Amino acid sequence: MKKLEIIIKPGVFEKIKAVLTELGVHGLNYSEIRGFGRQRGHKEVYRGTIMQVDCLPKIKVEVVVHDEAFEKVVDAVVSTVRTGQVGDGKIFVSDVADAVRIRTGERGDMAL
Repeated sequence: MKKLEIIIKPGVFEKIKAVLTELGVHGLNYSEIRGFGRQRGHKEVYRGTIMQVDCLPKIKVEVVVHDEAFEKVVDAVVSTVRTGQVGDGKIFVSDVADAVRIRTGERGDMAL
């Protein structure tokens, strides 16, 4: 099993949710976060004063998928989100050693 942490712009969250559902991903978690990457934020004018905004709003989507579905999910997310502009996002991948469904006690792939 693989855990994907997908950092994206807030405007594409609904698209990602639809793509993951279409691929058979049955559950996800998301958080509204703030951060920056290479773009290092942007400047805004507030009441005539230029202010540097370092941390931009982002969405972090966390999902655990079977090893067989991993490449398909990553490819679908990338093709859905990619604009070619700075700030499109990142996907961080981790191995998941085990999972337990609390309600039934199922473990491993069956818990997904």
